[in-house]
Amino acid sequence: MQTLAKILYVAAGLINIIPVTGVLGAARLEALYGQSFVGADLVLLMRHRAVFFGLLGVLLIAAAFQSQLRTLAAVAGLVSMGSYMLLALPLSEHGAAVQRVFWADMVGIVLLAVGWWLSSRDGLRS
Repeated sequence: MQTLAKILYVAAGLINIIPVTGVLGAARLEALYGQSFVGADLVLLMRHRAVFFGLLGVLLIAAAFQSQLRTLAAVAGLVSMGSYMLLALPLSEHGAAVQRVFWADMVGIVLLAVGWWLSSRDGLRS
C-alpha cells in the first residue's frame, strides 16, 4: 500500500505540474487553456499562476517520499483543485479547454484523496 500511495501522490503532482509550462508565455498559456490572453498584465498574472501550480506539484511529489508532508500537500492539493471545480460550475458555460482542466482536476482529487486515505489508514512512513 505504501508504494500505491506514493504513486498516487506523484500522479496528482504531475497533474498539477502540467500548467507550469505557462511560464513560457502567452502562446503556451493559450494552448493550455484555449483562451486568448491579451495584455501584458493578464499574461503576467497567468504566468505567475503557473509558478504556483509548479510549486503545488513539487510539494505533492515531495510528499510521496516525505510522509510528514502528506497531510499538508493533500490539503493544499484538494483545496486548489476543489476550488477550481466549484468556481467552474456550471461547467456548460465554459469552453472545451477549461472543461478538460475541470476533469483533470477531478481525476487529481480522486488520486490524491485515495493516496491520502491509504497513507493515514496504514500510518505509512516514508
